[in-house]
Amino acid sequence: MKYTLVLIFLLTCSFLVKAQYPPVFEGMTTDSTKLILGDMELNLIKYSYNTPSINFLAIHDNEDTGVKAAFDYIAINGGSILDSQYGGARNFKFIQDEVTYQTDPNSIYTDEGIPIGLEKYGVSSEAVIAELKNTGKTILKTYNPKKSAYIFTLHNNADGGFGIQSYLPENELGSTADSVHVNYEMDEDDMILVTELKLFNLLKKADVNVVLQSEEAVDDGSLSIYAMQNKIPYINVEVQHGHQEENLRLIQLGVTALAEAYPKLGIKKPAVETAGF
Repeated sequence: MKYTLVLIFLLTCSFLVKAQYPPVFEGMTTDSTKLILGDMELNLIKYSYNTPSINFLAIHDNEDTGVKAAFDYIAINGGSILDSQYGGARNFKFIQDEVTYQTDPNSIYTDEGIPIGLEKYGVSSEAVIAELKNTGKTILKTYNPKKSAYIFTLHNNADGGFGIQSYLPENELGSTADSVHVNYEMDEDDMILVTELKLFNLLKKADVNVVLQSEEAVDDGSLSIYAMQNKIPYINVEVQHGHQEENLRLIQLGVTALAEAYPKLGIKKPAVETAGF
């Protein structure tokens, strides 16, 4: 099987590929990195405004509420978001050498997780595993968590399918959680997941749904596992599709917690005061 060449084009401001979101307000700039996986085109579009004090990452292309909430945040506070665009789907799905492959793009960040992610949806191959590994490395290099010294992701979910209750000990993700704090007045689909105890404690104090990932969590190739393995503070704001206002509120709380927990990072707190801190 031939390796598909990974094509990378860095384009600044006026890029050649059609972005899902054009610059949404005056002064916003865009950069694009283009990759090819079989017959699938992946565009990593970075939207920036003013000095990027905070940098967000959106992995799934069908989770737009988080992206829109990030735009709302950036318009006031400055920052950037790296958005993965590959046709509005959740999974990577592509044909290579007449074989169809599929995987969750949040399962390509560790050597152990990549084949597991592929086999969950069908077939795997050494060549495709190598390409997905390179794709994960390119996403990380473009987002650059080593420079930022944290990873801040944005995810959306469906009503009632997945949420804070999933992490309680008796439920399917209970073994992946070290600690869970539930605010029963919140929608259970709206929550934050972190990998550091100091972040968990700050967000618990703010009384929001929050999960501290267990150090014993199974390696599924996800960014939260990658971050834990590499000792990089990780925050994931996970909100139901359409809950844009709540998405923005939890982003503000996440940024505030990150700024308080790691003052040496120089992260600016939100310009708007956030209840709970």
